[in-house]
Amino acid sequence: MPASRDREILRLAVPAFLALVAEPLFLLSDAAIVGHLGSAELAGLGIAAAVLQTVIGLCVFLAYGTTGSVARHLGAGDLRGAVAQGVDGLWLALGIGSVVTVLGVASTDRLVDAFGAGAAVSDSATTYLRVAFLGTVPLLLMLAATGVLRGLQDTRTPLVVAVAGNALNVVLNLLLVYPLGLGIAGSALGSVVAQVASAGVFVLVVVRAARRTGAPLRPDLPGIRAAGRAGVPLVVRTLTLRAAIVITTYVVTLAAVSARDQEVDLATHQLAMTLWTFLAFTLDSIAIAAQALTGRLLGAGDVAGAREMTRRMVWWGAVSGVVTGLLLAGVSPWVGHLFTGDDAVTDLLVPVLVVAAIGQPVAGVVFVLDGVLIGAGDGRYLARAGLVTLAVYAPVALLLAATSAGLVAIWVAFCSVFMGARLVVLVRRARSDAWLVTGAGA
Repeated sequence: MPASRDREILRLAVPAFLALVAEPLFLLSDAAIVGHLGSAELAGLGIAAAVLQTVIGLCVFLAYGTTGSVARHLGAGDLRGAVAQGVDGLWLALGIGSVVTVLGVASTDRLVDAFGAGAAVSDSATTYLRVAFLGTVPLLLMLAATGVLRGLQDTRTPLVVAVAGNALNVVLNLLLVYPLGLGIAGSALGSVVAQVASAGVFVLVVVRAARRTGAPLRPDLPGIRAAGRAGVPLVVRTLTLRAAIVITTYVVTLAAVSARDQEVDLATHQLAMTLWTFLAFTLDSIAIAAQALTGRLLGAGDVAGAREMTRRMVWWGAVSGVVTGLLLAGVSPWVGHLFTGDDAVTDLLVPVLVVAAIGQPVAGVVFVLDGVLIGAGDGRYLARAGLVTLAVYAPVALLLAATSAGLVAIWVAFCSVFMGARLVVLVRRARSDAWLVTGAGA
């Protein structure tokens, strides 16, 4: 039985792993290219990335919620209903994305000014963010379509699109930033064009699936509203997670004692957070499998199977965290030189990455349990748990800012207090039976 569970997990997790590794390369390639423009540009990219990831992250329910609901219908034998729910998600993504684009472009200056960075850093952040907001609609369509395919137990198609889109992003960035001389604006523009192309492919795949199954393609207002209501708890859950990231960046800005320290700390923090995000996506591959498999098993009424699958996926998450932690610690003395020539940044990055490496096993378990509960449709608990976690972490982080603590101390708090609190609330829920609700419509 464990062997068959492992094969089922790996069948979904391996393509998801490769796709999720490719996705953060959008930011890694941007950081590598922009970093050689200067530390101010790299620090500006860090602020812009924190804002953009927060905005897009709030809409991750378009993928996560859709994965669980589509998988439940699939487990119950209702393929047409599964695809129909996915189409509703695409229409919801289009509506939300249009609103966010207009509001984001209009409020770019105020969003960047809230971080209180210096003029050079703020100018770079504003330039990048205003262009990057134009990619909101395609990004959200990508999220929704990816959720549909994962719910249908297809993680191969997102892999192909992610790899092709990332390759296009790198080529466009190299062309626009240097030969055409657009600087940091060229980096943002290259990413937007690549995102539009990737979204077009995803939408085409879902439309073809709808035609095969007879699912409607027209907007279904009741279905769209239902998808929106179901996503509210996941929005709250994601908001608390992104708030923790933004608070951490804000604390790094406030804790610096001089303009040069601020520039170095922010640039180092941006590289460390980008690498953390890269590894988080890597560990999240098991969580993606958890969403799809948990939803399918509960949709089919197999409570015992869902419980057993959870235990096995937690084991995989812990082992994966150990492996990624060892790799991160091993490359910490050298990886910074790939992104910047500033010795102060590369020197500070080493101890920060060692701290992040130590936190990887906990992160592996946290991400898996988060995926299990999302697949089970347990969004309300995740929302409450996120609020509790944020209430624990925020005062500690702000205290570090008030005492001008160094970047290493801030990362220690992030990995121990924030991730530790998440571990406690998720393990507590997983040990109960409250999330084991069966049926396609649960």
